[in-house]
Amino acid sequence: MASDSPAGEPAEPGEPPSRGKRADAQRNRQTVLTAAAEVFVTSGVDAPIRQIASRAGVGMATIYRHFPTRADLVTAVYEHQIEACAEAGPALLAEADRPFDALCAWVDLFTDFLVTKHGLADALQSDSDRFAALHAHFLDRLLPVCARLLDAAAESGDIRPGIRPYELMRGIGNLCVGRDDDSDYDPRRLIAVLLRGLQTRPGA
Repeated sequence: MASDSPAGEPAEPGEPPSRGKRADAQRNRQTVLTAAAEVFVTSGVDAPIRQIASRAGVGMATIYRHFPTRADLVTAVYEHQIEACAEAGPALLAEADRPFDALCAWVDLFTDFLVTKHGLADALQSDSDRFAALHAHFLDRLLPVCARLLDAAAESGDIRPGIRPYELMRGIGNLCVGRDDDSDYDPRRLIAVLLRGLQTRPGA
């Protein structure tokens, strides 16, 4: 009897075939999203689909089955990255020695997200509703995370109170502008200066 599990991978005992197919499809989807994100960093969101398929190790038909249009793929990649950034905040806060260290680590992840999203607006330009929804999702998920990190750092005395998360995120975003056009410009250097300026005891 033919197996529904991937070649060379026996199905788990008692696992329904449909469940195995769903798990395999989900793995393929995550692989494509990871590969697309990596390709977008180097080649932008207009990179050929075949380049993404090659990086993911799947056929182009697999990509189109999960993401019928480029806009579907671009949206899914950035939704995935937004979720990863949102989920990282509480984890960093729990692991860091002090809240300011968690804030700095999270800002570094947030900066990585911003500097790799070049071409996003152009890619979704023909679908303004989709872009607006993605931007709203970005704010809905990340503003509360940033606020929690700022509150924790202020309560610990690491930074001055009253810093608004939207202003910080907007400021970081503005510092990232121009990174694509100037290889000599590293926004992280200025972002580090910005973060030091938030501290009540810079350099502590």
